[in-house]
Amino acid sequence: MPQDVKEIFGGALAAKVRALAPSMTRSMQRVAETVAGDPAGCAALTVTRLAERTGTSEATVVRTARLLGYGGYRDLRLALAGLAAQQQSGRAPAITTDIAVDDPIADVVAKLAHDERQTLADTAAGLDTVQLGAAVAALAGARRTDVYGVGASGLVAQDLVQKLLRIGLMAHAHSDPHLAVTNAVQLRAGDVAIAITHSGSTRDVIEPLRVAFERGATTVAVTGRPGGAVAQYADHVLTTSTARESELRPAAMSSRTGQLLVVDCLFVGVAQRTYDTAAPALAASYEALAHRHR
Repeated sequence: MPQDVKEIFGGALAAKVRALAPSMTRSMQRVAETVAGDPAGCAALTVTRLAERTGTSEATVVRTARLLGYGGYRDLRLALAGLAAQQQSGRAPAITTDIAVDDPIADVVAKLAHDERQTLADTAAGLDTVQLGAAVAALAGARRTDVYGVGASGLVAQDLVQKLLRIGLMAHAHSDPHLAVTNAVQLRAGDVAIAITHSGSTRDVIEPLRVAFERGATTVAVTGRPGGAVAQYADHVLTTSTARESELRPAAMSSRTGQLLVVDCLFVGVAQRTYDTAAPALAASYEALAHRHR
């Protein structure tokens, strides 16, 4: 197969590795660079053999796979096998997430739908249900909940807050960093603060979470970078899938799909735990809205 075809197929994985390198340890970088450089060879290796080949540990291999957006090493290995098969055949995959300027709208729909499905699947596979359960328990018993997010993540923060309000819980969304910190100062033990940031390094979100953490509130980070700076102030970290970025769809847009799934999981979990009060509150909100439209 021509070398340029190989470069096309291997380029996407290599680009992802380069983008995530700053958030990796040196040992994780070795694993990532190895799989990007030899997908066919690595697809044939068990987690133990890959750890031996890279001079790392099995835990490092699994952490690297998750940081690359896979549920674990098994999912990464399957993806590598698929990439190797594409390289061998010289054929492009039927659907890619790269949307060209001249793509027909039907292709755009198919590509976006494929991307959304994959993001949801990757987020669900990588979500730590123990951490999720702990966050749900804290939310269900909280005196109040503050949610921080800016840009696209700010929209997700608003979505979570309006859901919590409809089941009778006290919640506030903050996108203004000054107001977020001002409100975080008022939090204490028994309250919950949630930071939503795909990059894990958004200062305007990290600062109020830090304040809430130091005030004794239970803190939660919803992020695509579990090793990012936001995690150091989070009691519970809920990881979303690494966004599939393209020229026409930046990471901020793509990441929102995984964030919304996590928000829905939090909401449904809280509604289950508080069903006796949540159900009447939800019914009352439906009735109020229905009355408004009569």
